[in-house]
Amino acid sequence: MFGCPAAGNPAQYLFERLIEAAGLDWRFLTFDVAPDRVIEAINGASAMGFRGCLLSGPLRSAALSGLASASPTAIFSGAVSLIERQASGLVGHMTDGRGMMEALRPHIDPTGMRVLIVGAGAAARAAALELSLARVAEILICDRTPDRAAALVESLKALDAAPARAIDWQAVVEIPSEVGIVISAVPAESVQPKGLKPTVELTGIRSDLVVADFALVTQPSPVVACALKGNACAIDGLEIHCEKTAIDWHTWTGLECDTDMLREALDEYLNA
Repeated sequence: MFGCPAAGNPAQYLFERLIEAAGLDWRFLTFDVAPDRVIEAINGASAMGFRGCLLSGPLRSAALSGLASASPTAIFSGAVSLIERQASGLVGHMTDGRGMMEALRPHIDPTGMRVLIVGAGAAARAAALELSLARVAEILICDRTPDRAAALVESLKALDAAPARAIDWQAVVEIPSEVGIVISAVPAESVQPKGLKPTVELTGIRSDLVVADFALVTQPSPVVACALKGNACAIDGLEIHCEKTAIDWHTWTGLECDTDMLREALDEYLNA
């Protein structure tokens, strides 16, 4: 795993548990890499025979230009979360959106639903693509940077799949009554000693909503707490991250894994 910074990332802890459970004679290593050296780092990992690597933070967008090829989701997102070494060279994937979809499906079939996505960064773009391919009825994008929201809307329209439009960013975002799924892809800002401060507040939470939040935090994020208070179905960032990790593991090994075990391991790591 290459990070900037790498400290605090649970990838090594989770993958070492998976490696042990599968009985593989493998190792997982973590490195700090500066964004302007990430191409050198991934080429070095390939030269040394590594199966691949995970990327976090600013390295995700910086790595894209140094790959032999990339998945449609990575290209659409403009970011790479996982690199796989194949005979043809290094291949980049963006698995955040697929992880979100796997976490979502046990709770609701998104087909024909209207979706609000809060955020328009790489994770939001990956989620938007997966939802569009799942044939949702409409995707609404809300981002603090109007140009970024508009760019995602135009990218979605070019797919000729689900209709998309932007809604205004406000300090408090009202969830439109026609929306059935809310995806939050903006980070929660840590504030001490009061815990987590919401980057954006949502109002209009209903019991028939499904709300998913990418924020990887131990306590309920502000978005998840708001959803639970409104009796909505809440999917937290831990659930999404476990599904994403299972996808990454399968990409490298071809093996399935126990996501319940991953959730327990992630809880252990974040509460240590």
